[in-house]
Amino acid sequence: MLQGNFTYERQAGLCQQETHLKALGPYYQGHPRREQSGMKQSEALTISIGVLGGVDVFLTATIIPLPVWVTFTAWASFFIVGGGTRGFVKSIACNITGIIIAALSLLAIDLIGNSPIIAAICVGIGSAAMVQASKLPFTHGITPAIVWGFSQTVGTVAVTGLSVTAALPNNPVLIAIAAMILGAIFGYLSEAWGKAMTTSLA
Repeated sequence: MLQGNFTYERQAGLCQQETHLKALGPYYQGHPRREQSGMKQSEALTISIGVLGGVDVFLTATIIPLPVWVTFTAWASFFIVGGGTRGFVKSIACNITGIIIAALSLLAIDLIGNSPIIAAICVGIGSAAMVQASKLPFTHGITPAIVWGFSQTVGTVAVTGLSVTAALPNNPVLIAIAAMILGAIFGYLSEAWGKAMTTSLA
């Protein structure tokens, strides 16, 4: 009888102790638990992209004279293709592929004749070439990122008023390539900074 009472009291005591320990929350199991205190991803990217976007505008307006809209397109391309180191490489590869196709299309227009029908034919062929180029191993089937490279090259040529055969450092093709690479760099940095803010520990 005494042994039965002792067993009952011992079990009751263990249950009370377990309940008390669970009530301690993060200190349960005998030691404090470290909890993540990073902000939400959307908030972190709001800060990183907002700040670096301003830096991008300042740099391209002063130190690095590149078309800022091209860098922002490449920035978006980086995130669309998946981000990270692989996204960085894939985005640049696709963008430059589109730039090369655009340069060849524009060169053909210059050589054959700058008329609406010639432009339509050359751009049509270039558009088909972009779809086929997405089958290449290094483009990973990402046609939109190729198109962005194409469109931003055409835009750069239109804004500068220079031919794709213009001499350095004003060649619009090389300007578009440089701007796309810079945009991808900003994309990579903004993602890395955003991740750092979401994974910081208290």
